[in-house]
Amino acid sequence: MHLNPFDLRTPGVPMTSRFIPSTARTSIALAIGAGALFAAATAHAQVVSSGIVNLNIPASTNGLYLNVVTGANNLPAGGTGTTVPGWDINPWSATGLAFFSPTAPAGGAYVITSANNVTNLAPGSLVGATSTFGSGTTAFQSQWLLNSSNNFFGFRFVNEAGGTTHYGWAQIAIGAALTQRTLVQYAFEATPGASIAVVPEPGTYAMMGLGVIALLAARRRLSKQA
Repeated sequence: MHLNPFDLRTPGVPMTSRFIPSTARTSIALAIGAGALFAAATAHAQVVSSGIVNLNIPASTNGLYLNVVTGANNLPAGGTGTTVPGWDINPWSATGLAFFSPTAPAGGAYVITSANNVTNLAPGSLVGATSTFGSGTTAFQSQWLLNSSNNFFGFRFVNEAGGTTHYGWAQIAIGAALTQRTLVQYAFEATPGASIAVVPEPGTYAMMGLGVIALLAARRRLSKQA
């Protein structure tokens, strides 16, 4: 029997409600919209994807603490990071959108453009060892798009099971204000040190496309009524 080192379930025991099912896939993915293929930097690498999870990011000083390997998080109570063993990412803030890093890896967990400025990555961007990492504060907010799901951040984490560093990305949907936000999905490379391309699930773009079509249809109806 092939065992996935990132599947922390006991064989034969059903998943708990806190474990997010992960799907191992080959590292060649279709970049929807761009129409191009992106090959991962490391051969035989595998991407572990959460699928659509839609986790609320509370507008609070705790925000969302998430262990990307196990899926454990601090919802719905929204407690501190001590309630989530081995947490890897923490988007938070009661006034905007900030990103707090765990103690490891040293130097910060998120891809940044400059100090304390977490980058909104374009689909197809690579996250890996050559990326610049740090944390994010509410001093930098203009990169995030309101009323949009086109918000992606890159991250790295240390797998507590083996002490290896892995790279990933996550998608955030933001409403009319930065305090209205949801973590839509995330993915990471199961191969230590392998880069990963920001390639959302195809269904995500399908839903975004339907939203745009509905918006255009509504505008046309309003134009006719005028």
